[in-house]
Amino acid sequence: MSQKMQILFVEDDKVIASGLCYSLEQEGYSVTHCLDVESAETMINENSFDLAILDLSLPDGSGYDICKMIKAQDIPVIFLTAIDDEVNVVMGLDMGADDYITKPFRIRELLSRIKSVLRRYDKTVSFRTVIEFSGLKIDTAKAKVYKGEQEIILTSLEYRLLLIFANHEGQVLSRSQLLQGLWDIAGDFVNDNTLTVYIKRLREKIEDDSQNPKIIKTVRGHGYKGGD
Repeated sequence: MSQKMQILFVEDDKVIASGLCYSLEQEGYSVTHCLDVESAETMINENSFDLAILDLSLPDGSGYDICKMIKAQDIPVIFLTAIDDEVNVVMGLDMGADDYITKPFRIRELLSRIKSVLRRYDKTVSFRTVIEFSGLKIDTAKAKVYKGEQEIILTSLEYRLLLIFANHEGQVLSRSQLLQGLWDIAGDFVNDNTLTVYIKRLREKIEDDSQNPKIIKTVRGHGYKGGD
């Protein structure tokens, strides 16, 4: 498999950063997270990136400072803004930013913006766009799932849950690991009780016999395992 796309993510809110880094890595990106301008500048000097996602407001400066460095290397930039502030957005776009997204936002929306920006730069998306998993085909570019020729219609959360299992095939995942993966920037936290419901619903859609699951198995006392 070819090398993963490298994303520089600069965000000083550790809670947002943790969930977003996890979600981006689930999608096949490699993420370098920095909390401030200084550490981001160090990373830019020492590494090469395919895309930068920058929070505008940082403890020791702003995303604009990093944007100047990044654009000198012709790397695409997406700004994160806390409020839909037209002045900040225009200033960012004038500096060469390729897109912006206002918090709170949904992970799926950001992923769509990332793919769009990378396409504009004609950067080849080098991670797997189709994942084969226990008789299923997951087309991550279109967010569609097929069993044989039949498309399986999943909700956003069911799809993300399936993707977590597919990216960790054969591994036992604890409930807390799954909950972290389903964390949503928009604040839709999935609790322990609803996780059970989502796994039940997902099994009903993808398993031949949901009462005797072969794709997502329960590992008593530990969690769940996807695939063989």
